[in-house]
Amino acid sequence: MATARDLAALLALDPDQVEAVLLRYAGPGPRYTSYPTAPVWSEAYDADAFRRDLGRLPAGGALSLYVHVPFCRSLCHFCACNRVITRNPELPARYLDAIEREIALVREALPAAPRVVQHHWGGGTPTHLGPEQIRRLHRALDDAFPAAPDAEVSIEVDPRVTTAEHVEALRACGFARVSLGVQDFDPHVQAAIHRHQDVATTAALVEHARAAGFTSVGFDLIYGLPLQTVESMEHTLAEVVAIAPDRIALYGYAHVTWVAKQQRGFERHDLPSPRERLRIQLAAIRTLLAAGYQPVGMDHYARPQDELARAARTRTLRRNFMGYTTRPGLDLIGLGPSAISELASGFAQSRRDLEGWEAAVRAGRLATARGHALASDDRERAWVIAQILCHGSVSAAEYRARFGADFATRFAAERAALAPLAEDGLVELDGDGSLRLTALGHLAARPVAMAFDAYLPAQRAAERPLFSQTV
Repeated sequence: MATARDLAALLALDPDQVEAVLLRYAGPGPRYTSYPTAPVWSEAYDADAFRRDLGRLPAGGALSLYVHVPFCRSLCHFCACNRVITRNPELPARYLDAIEREIALVREALPAAPRVVQHHWGGGTPTHLGPEQIRRLHRALDDAFPAAPDAEVSIEVDPRVTTAEHVEALRACGFARVSLGVQDFDPHVQAAIHRHQDVATTAALVEHARAAGFTSVGFDLIYGLPLQTVESMEHTLAEVVAIAPDRIALYGYAHVTWVAKQQRGFERHDLPSPRERLRIQLAAIRTLLAAGYQPVGMDHYARPQDELARAARTRTLRRNFMGYTTRPGLDLIGLGPSAISELASGFAQSRRDLEGWEAAVRAGRLATARGHALASDDRERAWVIAQILCHGSVSAAEYRARFGADFATRFAAERAALAPLAEDGLVELDGDGSLRLTALGHLAARPVAMAFDAYLPAQRAAERPLFSQTV
């Protein structure tokens, strides 16, 4: 992917020229946390298909485990995640009963005890659960899916609800990597998105986590939020750099009102224009590079010594539903409502609604709502798209070694579709078929990847919104 030197050169270009080129490619497109993307999946892939595929996993093989905890105390208006807004203590208690049953069902479907080398909790807000509830859930998981001694164990938390007791419970359970939702520190932006979070609370949680022994702290930031400006983002990043997290995810705001109806209030006048949104992104990149962070993939930044930065340098970086990860080639099992499993054979997603998911597992059934069995064409295109989004290049020689075919011949039409992007200086195309993103192309990685998406033409023809903006 683009190096810090590449991006520094990009930022030195004429801003008007950068904006003029990139804004040509502003439009809806997938984020490619999977390929094929979720809208392609079908209910024809059901619980029986998922159980069959679980039973075919290698006995004792390495696994990644994801747990979705859907609860939040209040609704952040920018958020399109699957969540349940509640302060009712009965719902988390019922959730724990149900997920323990789901854990047992999945374990029964496996041929032998797996070796978990990556274990992540997301949400929602996992620390909506109390410290004792966290210990209970971890015990159930560890009994069924024992973690390897060197497993990466991580969690997403909301600083507004995460206490010192939470931190101590998480460390006792083996969590060593924590990601904090920050989004933006500007009070006007926070009021617009209905998420009030002061700097002092965030900094105090980071300090406590590090004192407790957490080895990595990450922040999630979003550019393109309502009322956000270049100046407000620069102020937020000054506060972030002072706290000095190890990793920063810099996501573009996804305006998907057909999924998150509460976002409709932003549409009238609050959102930055596409040009201003791009300027905010470029200002953020400039600040992060100046602070010593290295680019990872298309939207992450990390300290040079961080495992994520090292994975980017050694081309072992991988992308899945948890974002960028350092453990390539793992089957991933998702637990909880809406959780997604990614196996070598395909994808499976559980029911999104809490009640439907709970009813299924209480009845002794896997709660699979839809999925997709991968064909050979899917696997080839998924590999190409991952190479673009993780490494910023595709090697024709690597493709031949892996799939036994000539890349330039196999994807002649796709390479032809990239010709305008090459003319605009976003991608370099070699005679043997290899391609590389330029520094400018780093900011248009999704449009480059879209050229290899075989399902996208039909999705565009459907004329219904599916994806967020690419730039």
